[in-house]
Parts: sequence; C-alpha cells; structure tokens
Amino acid sequence: MELGFLSPLFDRHGPWASVYFDTARASEDTAARQKLTARAACDRLRGQGADEDTCRVMYDALVALPRGPYPPGHAVFATHGEVVLDTELTVPLPDSGPIAHWQALPHTGPLLELADDEPLCLVAYIDRKGADFEVRGKGRPYSAGHVTESEWPVHRTASRDPSERHFQTAVENTWEQNAAGIADELRIRQERTGAELLVLAGEPRERHSVYEHLPFDLHGHTVQAEHGVRADSGPEGPAANTAEGRRMLDEEIATARTAYARQHTAALLESFQAGRGPAGEGGHDAAEGVPALVEAAREHRIGALLVRPEGADLHREVWVGDEPDQVAVRRKEIQYLGATEPAPARADDALMRSAAATGAEVLSVGPSPVLEAAPEIVPGTVPDELPVGGLGALLRWPYEEAPEGGGAGGGQHATR
Repeated sequence: MELGFLSPLFDRHGPWASVYFDTARASEDTAARQKLTARAACDRLRGQGADEDTCRVMYDALVALPRGPYPPGHAVFATHGEVVLDTELTVPLPDSGPIAHWQALPHTGPLLELADDEPLCLVAYIDRKGADFEVRGKGRPYSAGHVTESEWPVHRTASRDPSERHFQTAVENTWEQNAAGIADELRIRQERTGAELLVLAGEPRERHSVYEHLPFDLHGHTVQAEHGVRADSGPEGPAANTAEGRRMLDEEIATARTAYARQHTAALLESFQAGRGPAGEGGHDAAEGVPALVEAAREHRIGALLVRPEGADLHREVWVGDEPDQVAVRRKEIQYLGATEPAPARADDALMRSAAATGAEVLSVGPSPVLEAAPEIVPGTVPDELPVGGLGALLRWPYEEAPEGGGAGGGQHATR
C-alpha cells in the first residue's frame, strides 16, 4: 500500500479520533441504526478522553455517510474539532461493530486489511491516432488525459498497384511514430501518477507496437488486455453499445492488479527471508522486531514495511513525538530525540507514520493470500510466521552488523 493519501494525517499534530464505520448493512430502520452506531462510537471516544468538539464533528460525519453495498465502510479521522480525512474501505468490517480509537497518532493499522492495497493502475486505451489514459486505484477511476498523434496517413489501401507502395510505407511509418509517441506519453504519466501497473487496451497491433516502444524496465509492469477499445474510455460515444466488452476489460484489469500484488508481495517476502541473514560482508538487508524497526525508522532506513495483521508486536507500546522520526521503545529515549511532550502509541501506527513520511511502501503479509492463492508464484519457501512478531522491514541500506540486541531482528526476535 502506498500511503500518500494519508499525508493530511501526518502533517498535523494530534491527538486523533479514528473510527472505522460500517455503511453496507441496510434495513428498514437504517437511518436510526446509523445514528445509534455513530453515537456508540463517539461514546467510546469520550471514554478514552476525546474532547467534545472532536466527538461532535465525528458524529456528524458518521451520520452523514452514504449507505449502500459499496463502499462497505469508511475510515474517518478527526482532531481538534475537525474531520481531516474520510477514506473509503473496500473490505467489510467484522461484525463486532465500529472500531473507535483516541490516541496520539491516527490509528491507520486497520487500513492494511480493510482498504484497497492493490497497485495503482494506469490504463491506456489505444488506437492508431492516439490514446486516452485512465487511473484506477483507490476510489473511482479518473482520467489522466489523452494524446493525439499524426492522423494521416493511418489507413492502408486495398490496391496492389506498385505506385501505391510508397503510400503503404508511409502508413507503416505513421503507425510506428504514433506508437512511439504514445509510449513516451505513457511513461511520463506513469512517473507522474506513480502507477505500478500499466494496462494496454486496444487492437492487438496497436497495443503491441506501444509495448515494444516502452522502456524495457516497464515491460515487467505492463499487461496487454484482450478486451477494450479506445472509445470505451468514456461512458458515452461510439462504443456505448459495448457494455460487455467494457465489463470483460474491467475483469481483466482486476485480475491483473491482483496477480501483480501477489507477485510483488511474494518477491518482497522472499527478499525479506534472505535479508534476515548476513548479506555481503556481514550486513543485514532486513530488520525484524520492534527495537530494530524503531532504530531503522529513526534513521529513515525502512524501504518496505511488512505487517502480519495477527502479530503480537503490532500492539506493543512505543513512545512518539510530533515528528515521524521521533519514535523510541522507552520514554527516556524519546526525550533525547527532542520530543518535548512524548506520548505512547501502538507500534504499527508509529511505524506506518514513519514509513509514510519517507515514502516507504507498506504491505500486509498474512499467512495466506500469497501462499495459498498463488502457490505457483511462491513455491512454499517462505514460512507463514514471517515476520516474527508481525512487523518487519526491508532496509534501504543494510546494517553492517546486527542491530543491538542480536540478530537481524534485534531484541527478543533475534534470528541468528
């Protein structure tokens, strides 16, 4: 999961009210039930010390949430009497009711299980004259612009007259030039949007030509779809009668995003497993356990944070200050980092804040979706219990020796 959308939370100081609220269940008395559930969530916040202004705006926000099968819920974050972020969930909440927390940091940990963590996808609807671009990821798809290349000549003639050979050659050249231009625009938009996956839709020849003109390092991030045409990029227009083709393209894109996410997670898990041991000249490419991860967060070493949702370390108490790198295992340590008003926080929330501040990736790596749903991708070499304790990281640069406490994990999770 990329955490850029959470930046409004980490640009402000707390304490924070965080509520995960179910909006999918409907009944004849839906409005009354929504008010009761919102009131119960806010009562929990009050019981944890939340101020009245923040409870009031949180209640108003929860009551106003639209109900329906999608999205199945919302995560709402508020502080100092203001709602700062309302983000849609993609997975239904458990039947135990809303999750409500009042604490120094926003409680972002549940997003790993309840929000869309599949890769941001850039779709290119291609024809001979250009392409329309669309971004699919968290929330609804949105346009990323279009490009129009040379419009003449792009059509061959049926004539076999030798005098037409030069015209046919011109058509071929125009196709190749257009494909190169579309590929260049696609690369620019990929960098601008941060999309991890590219999907090319259109006629086989056109999309294959664009694929061939993409930089080689993007080939492993690109999928050619069997369905979809350029006119499908808008709800109206020449392809308004191709609803079935559009539906099949949607399925292809969803499958491609899921497969890419599984492959990516599997690759990081294998790298993590290998990095737990000595690398190169005795270095360690991975960290495991709260003490080692806290040290890595302070030094901005975390490149990818791996979270196993059922791990016990997620709930461990750490101490934090106002800045993302002000995090420590003990209160006296946080004061040395310049935190004038240290506060306790959950380890997963503190590490997610640090990861977001440094542009690190965060992944949920439960025992399963990867190992069970894609056994052909992960050959069973990664144990289900990794990372031990539930928290681990691949580092931007390795430790030259094991962190204090022993092993790649530091503290009680040493693995040497």
